[in-house]
Amino acid sequence: MRTALVHHWLVTRGGGERVAEVLAGIFPGAPVFTLFQRPTGTPRGLRNREILTSPLQRVPMASRFHRHFLPLYPWAVEQLDLRGYGLVVVSDSGPVKGVRLDDGAVQVCYCHAPMRYLWDDYEGYAASMSAPVRAAFRATAGRVRRWDYNAAQRVTHFLANSRNVQARIKKFYGRDSTVLYPPIDTWRGAEWMAKKVPEEDFYLHAGRLVPYKRVDLAIAACNRLGRRLRIAGGGPEEAKLRAMAGPTVEFLGELDTEQLWAQYARCRALLFCALEDFGMVALEAESCGRAVIAFGEGGSLETMRGHATAAGPATGVWFEEQTMESMIAGIQQFEAREQHFDPSAIATFARGFDIEHFVTGFKQFLRSVLPRQDWPPEIEDGAH
Repeated sequence: MRTALVHHWLVTRGGGERVAEVLAGIFPGAPVFTLFQRPTGTPRGLRNREILTSPLQRVPMASRFHRHFLPLYPWAVEQLDLRGYGLVVVSDSGPVKGVRLDDGAVQVCYCHAPMRYLWDDYEGYAASMSAPVRAAFRATAGRVRRWDYNAAQRVTHFLANSRNVQARIKKFYGRDSTVLYPPIDTWRGAEWMAKKVPEEDFYLHAGRLVPYKRVDLAIAACNRLGRRLRIAGGGPEEAKLRAMAGPTVEFLGELDTEQLWAQYARCRALLFCALEDFGMVALEAESCGRAVIAFGEGGSLETMRGHATAAGPATGVWFEEQTMESMIAGIQQFEAREQHFDPSAIATFARGFDIEHFVTGFKQFLRSVLPRQDWPPEIEDGAH
């Protein structure tokens, strides 16, 4: 059975791209199909792979302004030629689950989330746009939403990256799914803990600077409290966020992998303000033994313990609302309990999400849904 991989786009390096990189490692000979690609957004593990892009890649500046091409997504996805592939593994938080396949081909979709800007955060994204862009968005979003729903019905098997996303797949697409948590490079955290680098007096926010990440809450809270905050990442909100930042806030820009993990290892705690699908950065920080102060809804309910349970001690603090006041209360609660957080226990919790758990789980899932005669050789190991 010939296998192909599909990822929505390779324009920024985030959690979804890390998953795509690991999937590509499972299938080293499989080509990768995507709508757009930028060299800076392509993970190192994919840079020497055969990558096939949609016709939109040829439009000047399309990869930089890819979200503006929403009305053309259905057409562009259907231009990706997946003929001749019996197994298609899709890594998606966009539209690429709608790829056209041969009759009888199997599509396994690892869903990071249904498209936020079409479904559960439609109004929020619309409100953040300029008036002309918002008008075009509202005029076309309904058609693309219907297409996305129909595309989801063509998926053979859904994997969800969390229970949170599993519920949204059911709500928006009416489809059942199996939860498989994303792969975390916890070995990096173990290496940094072994170095015994000293903790420094700053909080860290890491991730793309986009509206739903709510980096503004971290800045406002640290401004008010006079706490040092480092912000790792870039994005369209950067100018706005810089304008509101006080003297204790430092922007680090886009960091390479080692630089980012050095910040995890040295920070006092990670600030995580988003209502996130999952949130891999929380677990990356935890694998370094660092606590997380997070908004207590969505993925953070699965990526950390906001209080001690029978399963183990707390790995951080949840705050209740996406407001500055609630963020401040979360920071103050953490500081009151700071000496009670055990770095070793926090890192142990994170190891339950290690990359090996993902690889083993993914192969086991394929073996459970494919007839034995159709197993690609890459999933044979570990079979009984």
